[in-house]
Amino acid sequence: MSTAGRKSMAQEASSQIPQDYVISIGDEILVTLWGSVEADMRLAVDRSGRITLPRIGPVMVAGLRYSELTPAIDQRVAQVFRNYKLSASLGKLRSIRIYVTGFTQRPGAYTVSSLATLVNALMQAGGPSSAGSFRQIELRRNGKTISNFDFYDLLIKGDKSADRALQAEDVIHIGAVGPQVALIGSVNKPAIFELKPQDTMEDVLAMAGGFTAVADRSRFTVEHLDTRNDMRISELTLPQQAKQKPRDGDLFRAFSAVDASLPQYKQSKRVKVEGEVQRPGEFILPANSSLADAIRAAGGLTPDAYVFGTEFSRESVRASQQENYARALRDLETEFARSSSTQRALNADEAMAQSAKAQGSNQLIERLRAIKPTGRIVLQLNPKSKTLPELAVEDGDRLLIPAYPNTVGVFGSVFNGGSYLYGDGNTVTDFLKLAGGPTKGADANSIFVLRANGSVVSARQKSGWLISGGGLDGLTALPGDTVFVPEEMNKTTFMQEAKEWTQILYQFGLGAAALKTIKN
Repeated sequence: MSTAGRKSMAQEASSQIPQDYVISIGDEILVTLWGSVEADMRLAVDRSGRITLPRIGPVMVAGLRYSELTPAIDQRVAQVFRNYKLSASLGKLRSIRIYVTGFTQRPGAYTVSSLATLVNALMQAGGPSSAGSFRQIELRRNGKTISNFDFYDLLIKGDKSADRALQAEDVIHIGAVGPQVALIGSVNKPAIFELKPQDTMEDVLAMAGGFTAVADRSRFTVEHLDTRNDMRISELTLPQQAKQKPRDGDLFRAFSAVDASLPQYKQSKRVKVEGEVQRPGEFILPANSSLADAIRAAGGLTPDAYVFGTEFSRESVRASQQENYARALRDLETEFARSSSTQRALNADEAMAQSAKAQGSNQLIERLRAIKPTGRIVLQLNPKSKTLPELAVEDGDRLLIPAYPNTVGVFGSVFNGGSYLYGDGNTVTDFLKLAGGPTKGADANSIFVLRANGSVVSARQKSGWLISGGGLDGLTALPGDTVFVPEEMNKTTFMQEAKEWTQILYQFGLGAAALKTIKN
């Protein structure tokens, strides 16, 4: 082997052994000489603590630190030779016996390398058991405790500076586990942690890696298991109470800010604006925003917007309408059943008529069940209004601004139902005439008009701000109106009870779609 090769091997071996390693009986010393004399020797440290060099004699090495080995051998060789180079390193190391006791997975005696440290031995023994302490690990030598090792320094902080080299007959003793607390919730490492007497809430949080990115950093809750007969759960305010010391068995919970909700009046509102606005879409509005603010967020109205016909729907209203609508249907169904059971047929024709009426009533109920309230709120606007009222919005509100309509619809018991071109100054009566007027079986006293804003005007109303005199004569038609003419009550058709639903249509905002459903 070349001189450079021998030197490289010696440096590599030296780099793996700490400089303060103490040489003792049983170690193997590698000595390499080159120059005026060449030699490669493997020499074991004998029971006297010496190695014997051929032609030179014994050299005492036991008790020397590894950093002192080469100078000590060189000093002895220089007494015999000149003009040489020398390298000394350790070869095969001695084994030592140590003991791992206490609360460990596998207690007992272990034979380890003389380079082994406390952590090496703990790993070989399986570490602390479930009842063992990670924070009270003692290294005992000659009957005295020379070091206390805290495994948390290595496991949590990555700090191995407290690790100690072992010597023969050392004892590693793992004590019983100390006080423990649990930390769960929005922290980076939820776990059960062992405490030392000086540990605070701040230290426990650091052990868990701190809060997650979405945590509510202002508070904790703590459940004291030692006060289970009293109020067990209380809240801690951070950072004011961060220095408070936990108690054995405490359960701490960190909360997520995502799950925390603001009071309703402080929450932003998600509102959908559609139809004749500059930028239709969904918008997030600040708390206490109004309908007018929603329109401004959508860029304002287009020139074709028909503000009077705005369809304003609200989820909370829809849920309430659905509940009340279902109750009204049940009441109507009960009334139909009661009416059928109290009527007696005098002949076959009357029996067939009553059966047909009952069947028609049942089919009407089924059609009405298919209609779902939309949650529409009728906005009491002037027909010529260009702005929406300053009504506060709720989360989930929907605004649909229709285009300006140019027709009026006439449906029901008329000769030619359909949609007719709107004209300024025309009355409801004018559009009834365009449809041919009511048929012979129509109930002219129950005609009603469904306005574009969702309100209902009925001929049965005796007075109001829209009409007077108890009829629709002279009532000015508005763009988007739907005029509906029901049939007489003594007709056995699906339309006979429709006029009784004028109030329901008004209350639940069912609109013209409901009228068409009933009619079909």
